Amino acid sequence: MDNQHERSTSEDFGKREYSASYAFSQMADACIACAGCTASCPVTNADGEYVGPKLIGPAQHRFAFAEEDLEKTLKYCTNCKTCDRTCSAGVKVSTINMLTRGKYYDSHPHKVRDMMLSNHSLASHVFRSIPFGSKIANFTLKIARYCGILNMLGVTRNRKLPSYSADSFVDMLLDLDQTPKNKKVVLFQGCFIEHNAPKVGMAFVKVMEANGYEVLRDEKFVCCGSPLVSAGYIEKAWENSVINAKRILYWQRKKIPVVACCTSCSLMLKEEAGELFDDELLFQAGTNVYDAFEFLKKLKQNGELVSPSKKSEETLLYHVPCHLLSQGIGTPAKEILENEGGSKVKVLNTGCCGMAGSYGFQSETAKISLKIGEDLFNRINEEPEASVISDCATCRMQIEYGAKRKTLHPIEILADLYEKKEENPST
Repeated sequence: MDNQHERSTSEDFGKREYSASYAFSQMADACIACAGCTASCPVTNADGEYVGPKLIGPAQHRFAFAEEDLEKTLKYCTNCKTCDRTCSAGVKVSTINMLTRGKYYDSHPHKVRDMMLSNHSLASHVFRSIPFGSKIANFTLKIARYCGILNMLGVTRNRKLPSYSADSFVDMLLDLDQTPKNKKVVLFQGCFIEHNAPKVGMAFVKVMEANGYEVLRDEKFVCCGSPLVSAGYIEKAWENSVINAKRILYWQRKKIPVVACCTSCSLMLKEEAGELFDDELLFQAGTNVYDAFEFLKKLKQNGELVSPSKKSEETLLYHVPCHLLSQGIGTPAKEILENEGGSKVKVLNTGCCGMAGSYGFQSETAKISLKIGEDLFNRINEEPEASVISDCATCRMQIEYGAKRKTLHPIEILADLYEKKEENPST
């Protein structure tokens, strides 16, 4: 391997500038041009203008198409990673596509919309730094939508951006005043749970408390980088990945695992950052990261999972997020909710929902997003009495918009089955 692209050691981790050229060459040359990725791509099946992941990824690197041809289709990739899962040669096609997108923006300006949608945590912190910030933010977004300002910026007027919660997750966690425990986990809450859906994070805390764990927070964590990658901010995503990996390795040395309730966050921390940036220590950090139900399944396998005090016989329609499928850990939420909770969980094998983070909010891809999700919406509405669950926040938003059905995180269902017990101070 060329010394310029050697993986970092513990001494220089995070000090070098990221260069994508090595990752491009190694992955692109492994492609056998079978077009399996294009045949399985949800965007290709929904929109004829998209030439497919093979052409904008491996083939583009090899043959360098005209820029106008590249620009036409580069924005259509959702980074759902279906191409990776179906590639017979094991090529990380989506990684090449995201690196191609980042390379394009090295010499082209981003839209204001891109900055706004991919830097959610930054905007959230600004609003929360002022009194009544969440109310001001929600009112501002509402006015901007109805006045057409968001549409002028490239955000579809047909969808509402997610509302900010009155309290952040961290505020709720601090108010909880947990009893210190010997067993601990660190929750990587991510941007959405922190600012928009703190109840999901608190549901996780309730489940872990019932299992004898104290849930810690790490105020030095930053956005996992997944939305930055999708928007083409590769260098910023690299910086965030280094910051998070250093913190995860710190907790690893203390033998405290890091758990995420968002499948895009967990995938980014576990695997995607390492694949994008070809850095061994990013992969090492990933070994100390678990998705929420993956961690609960581990407890069960070790005989440590406390069964919920209540049982449920309700039917749950489960949309498995693409970024959970890509982790190769099966469907642990289904196993836990059925075996421990008593629910009947039906996995909806309808493919990608089409939301893909900010993809469904962008004017030029909003219709494609809904077209991709049609099979999912129709399948859900075949069973109007069942509850709907999904581990991914944007998948839940897509289902609630496209199928008009309230959708919960599986951890919320499980948390409701645990009765609140009095804490034992000696625990």
